[in-house]
Amino acid sequence: MCTKISVIIPVYNVEKYLEQCLDSVINQSLEDIEVICINDGSTDNSLEILDEYAKKDNRIKIINKKNEGLGVARNIGMDYAKGKYIIFFRF
Repeated sequence: MCTKISVIIPVYNVEKYLEQCLDSVINQSLEDIEVICINDGSTDNSLEILDEYAKKDNRIKIINKKNEGLGVARNIGMDYAKGKYIIFFRF
């Protein structure tokens, strides 16, 4: 059975908001989700925050790549998504 929802979160230098975003996603009542975070070449502490959350919650997957923009990050997230439905977050 496939995951019901794939949540794709492109991440680029959003350390100020990232914890609030991830907390919001992982604390939903629906647990049958995967959270795909595409670190799009962040130069702040975003990747470190993602790593800490991924250690605590196995639904969080991190893809680390060089900066190529929002569209490329979303497309990469869709390549990895296994859910029946896909939702995109944007900061």
